[in-house]
Amino acid sequence: MPLIPEEPQIHEKAQGPRATPASGRTASTPRPVPGPRPAAPPRPGRPGPVRPTAPAQRAPRDTTTTKPGPPGPAAPAAPAAPAAQAAPAANAATVAAPQIQLIPATPDGALDAAEEAVDLLLDSGRTPGDVLVLTTGEPHPWAAHELSFGDAAYWAQHDAGDDVFYADAAVAERAASRAVVVVAVNGGPEAAAARALGVAHTRAGALLIVCGDPQRINSVLGAGV
Repeated sequence: MPLIPEEPQIHEKAQGPRATPASGRTASTPRPVPGPRPAAPPRPGRPGPVRPTAPAQRAPRDTTTTKPGPPGPAAPAAPAAPAAQAAPAANAATVAAPQIQLIPATPDGALDAAEEAVDLLLDSGRTPGDVLVLTTGEPHPWAAHELSFGDAAYWAQHDAGDDVFYADAAVAERAASRAVVVVAVNGGPEAAAARALGVAHTRAGALLIVCGDPQRINSVLGAGV
């Protein structure tokens, strides 16, 4: 009977490590299954630079715009200053009344008292051009002497204003204002004294000095000084 050759049987080898050969070699380590590679541990040594922290996120700016509303009422205008406030300014512009000083003297001694008052004024710092002297009786010797050269020369010295000027009460209204006016009530009628005192009060800028009888002077002025 003829022999039928048998098909060779192929035996599958199980996967795994190979058997250790007889020579005593160590079998190789099985390879790991491919997959994600784990992170490498940090190498010891000098630390690397620190990464900056990400900046904090800034809050979004409110970009909403406010719609303008209707215009409000206009501010009330400041009230005008009352007219009464302008009164003090007007009063301040008015020239203040002069200070009045009374030097008791008899009619015969009134001119000497006036001369002494002029000397004290000049000694205190007043300039000669600041002083005007009026007489109600006999004229001052200086005025009588200057008038002998003529009326024009006499009043020219008055207009120069660089010296004490002496005048009679009859022409007192022609004299200009000066800082100090001295009145010597050295006689004459009551009308002359009243005229001299009235003009002297309007011509004196700061000080009015009256030399004479206090009772007569008070009667002329109508009030005590």
